[in-house]
Amino acid sequence: MDRKATKMDAVGLISPHAGYIYSGPVAGATISRVRFGDTFVIMGPNHTGMGVPFSLWSGDAWETPLGTVEIDNEMRSNLLTNSRLLLADDMAHLREHSIEVQLPFLQYFKSNVKIVPIVIGGGEPADLHNIGLDIVRAIRETGRDTVILASSDMTHYEPQASAERKDKMAIDAVLKLDADSLASRINEYNITMCGFAPALSLIAAAKELGSRSTELVRYQTSGDTSGDYSSVVGYAGIIIKKG
Repeated sequence: MDRKATKMDAVGLISPHAGYIYSGPVAGATISRVRFGDTFVIMGPNHTGMGVPFSLWSGDAWETPLGTVEIDNEMRSNLLTNSRLLLADDMAHLREHSIEVQLPFLQYFKSNVKIVPIVIGGGEPADLHNIGLDIVRAIRETGRDTVILASSDMTHYEPQASAERKDKMAIDAVLKLDADSLASRINEYNITMCGFAPALSLIAAAKELGSRSTELVRYQTSGDTSGDYSSVVGYAGIIIKKG
């Protein structure tokens, strides 16, 4: 992480969520480039299958070794009131790591940052698009200075060359803010991007907010840490800029 990194105004970002020794350099480099606002809406995939498909945490705070992170209750209430999909449900969060591993990076830069944690367990593209629009409505109605974070790793457990080839297809679609292409490539080429659903919601929100430019901050695989390139997991850090 780099406090001196040049910051940019961002609608959102994609950040990985593996063990810190593997994906931490990508997450840290990416989050270092983002100018923080009041609140991060953090969407993570559901690795456990527990809980409802679209789940908002119902409690008031999360705790990490760096301290307590408060929930933005006003924004969460707005989402629960106006979304036909999002429900208050803690079960999906209890054993899910994809959101909590992002928090120390956020706390490092802003100790009083607030979050809205959402676990998304798949879903049809239309539903994921609508969740993105629900988030935009909540941002506009609460007036919060908000960054949307989609937590996702890329290809899982394939040789380096295969992972790089598949991940490039997915990353290119995200960089073009092309949700349809991302969804079709995930299906056609069996790209095991675990946070594709949060990414689709992020793209919908970003386009509704007028985003047109993106940046791939960093890409690497677990092999770059372990030295074993026979079976790797890919990690990409992408920023979606304002305007």
